[in-house]
Amino acid sequence: MGLIKTTIKMWLWGIYAFAFLLVVGGMVGAMKYMGRLWWCACGQPRLWGGEVDSAHNSQHLIDWYSLSHVLHGFIFYWALSPINKIPGIKIGKRWLFLAALTIEAAWEVLENSPIVIDRYRQTVAQGYTGDTVVNSLGDLLCCALGFWIAYILGWKKTLAIFIIIELTMLYFIRDNLTLNVIMLIYPIDSITQWQLGS
Repeated sequence: MGLIKTTIKMWLWGIYAFAFLLVVGGMVGAMKYMGRLWWCACGQPRLWGGEVDSAHNSQHLIDWYSLSHVLHGFIFYWALSPINKIPGIKIGKRWLFLAALTIEAAWEVLENSPIVIDRYRQTVAQGYTGDTVVNSLGDLLCCALGFWIAYILGWKKTLAIFIIIELTMLYFIRDNLTLNVIMLIYPIDSITQWQLGS
């Protein structure tokens, strides 16, 4: 009986690993298909690209906007966890985690589509050219980090961190997840002017 349970567990982990690689590989494949560069065209790949108003934005492994992807992880955890409260349903955390990564990977592909890039260009990100593959992988990693932070710390501490991150981004780069969503859905000229420092 023990051998059967061990074999089943190994098979389930194998399926999980395959699904995980499918999500990450699918995102990378889609990004390359859309013509995304692996890393910054500047020829100077770095781990951190902190210059928001430059050609380095969204070109390196992490940048200021990586913090927004940590927040994605928080949000996905908050949104997906209640599924386990539905009577008769019990999904392991690792499968909820995979669902969160799948949503994030899909967003990375959509975010780098011409229609969304053009939408961003209607805001303060007028020179935005999209992410590199490495930057999208960094975003996926940050989302994963956010998911597990939310799981470990609980919603109260995570909410406090969420607010701190939003205010930190607002202070240093005049942008954050909230403004990003607002400006993507319905660009507001007064916000654009403020972000430009006018």
